[in-house]
Amino acid sequence: MSENAKIIAQNKKARFNYFVEDTYECGVVLEGTEVKSVKNGSISMVDAFAEITDGEVWVRNVHIAEYSFSSIFNHNPDRKKKLLLHREEIKRLQRKVEEKGYTLIPLDIYLKNGRVKITLGVCKGKKLYDKRDTIKQRDLDREMSRDFRKDLNS
Repeated sequence: MSENAKIIAQNKKARFNYFVEDTYECGVVLEGTEVKSVKNGSISMVDAFAEITDGEVWVRNVHIAEYSFSSIFNHNPDRKKKLLLHREEIKRLQRKVEEKGYTLIPLDIYLKNGRVKITLGVCKGKKLYDKRDTIKQRDLDREMSRDFRKDLNS
């Protein structure tokens, strides 16, 4: 992601539940009111995942709320959305997903040059002990930064 991108939503649970092996920047096919809702931040990525069917990548469980200012036309908030990738990238993702334990998880949704983009991660699930290690490491880092700040203020 570049410096001119504005993050709209992050899937923090994905980074906790999965090891992110690789990431891809994807465009998203959205309807007009979906774009307006995304720009308002009315989006949820709880339990979101992506799948490859017939050589196309689709993201599911990304809930984009209906646009409240639309009077005539509104979109279906839970429809699956098509991701835009190059054919070679889709083939590479297909080979990775066919390996045991890999899945495609949307990590971030952001605006880049006025366009909605998704960071798609090739992820492998963490075991319970891996999650405990993540929590332990986060607590140690937090404690070290507190001690460091305390030493600076003394």
